[in-house]
Amino acid sequence: MTDLRSIDLDALNSATKYPSIPTYHALGEKGRLTEDAVPFSGTVHLTEKVDGTNARIAVLPGGAYVIGSREELLYARGDVIANPALGIVDALRAVADTLPAPDTGVRVHYLEVYGGRIGGASRQYSGTGAVSHRLFDVADVDADVLTWPRVRISAWREEGGQRFLSEDALAAAARGAGLDLVPRLGEVDAALLPTGVQEMSDLLAERLPATRVGLDDTAGGAPEGIVLRTADRSTIAKARFQDYRRTLKAAARR
Repeated sequence: MTDLRSIDLDALNSATKYPSIPTYHALGEKGRLTEDAVPFSGTVHLTEKVDGTNARIAVLPGGAYVIGSREELLYARGDVIANPALGIVDALRAVADTLPAPDTGVRVHYLEVYGGRIGGASRQYSGTGAVSHRLFDVADVDADVLTWPRVRISAWREEGGQRFLSEDALAAAARGAGLDLVPRLGEVDAALLPTGVQEMSDLLAERLPATRVGLDDTAGGAPEGIVLRTADRSTIAKARFQDYRRTLKAAARR
């Protein structure tokens, strides 16, 4: 098993953070969307964007692993004490114990932990405090990246250096790990994808009228939005209901 004490944990933290995803329509003044849309080509896959907290499990050869939030590492396999932030470790430790280890490098599983008291939208998924998780991405990181200076790692990550799995490979990885993916909402030919703000708002309402990951009958059911991605994940963007409501409401007042 890889000895985590031999690894620069700051480098591991930086190399395994989830990169920023642009909004489908660019954000302008006061958080309002512009009519500038991310260009897609080919088939575009739509998935539900779950409103919880971004978490990750980075697995190394031999089965050593770390669990982290979006910004920091919270727990390593075998630790006696865990950082309790947002209940991430409690939600994912049993999952991490069963994940297959890579032969080389680091395999990073990105999951949304939601429900409970996680964020302002928690009651949209459960009115009883239930907590769950969904896998939304998996990436592989070469071991030599962990030897780079932190500034180089950060730039590499934000410029797409992490090797994310394709749609088909992600589905296979989820099955192999026994994990549920965020809901798939269908496919759209990029040529038919709405380019206007109003039209995209209409597509959101059509494809996701209510969340598909509610945990009980007391859930409010309001969804956060949709993630759009190509099959090879070379292009990815997010579209959130609140951004479109805010923009269209402001436009109606003019």
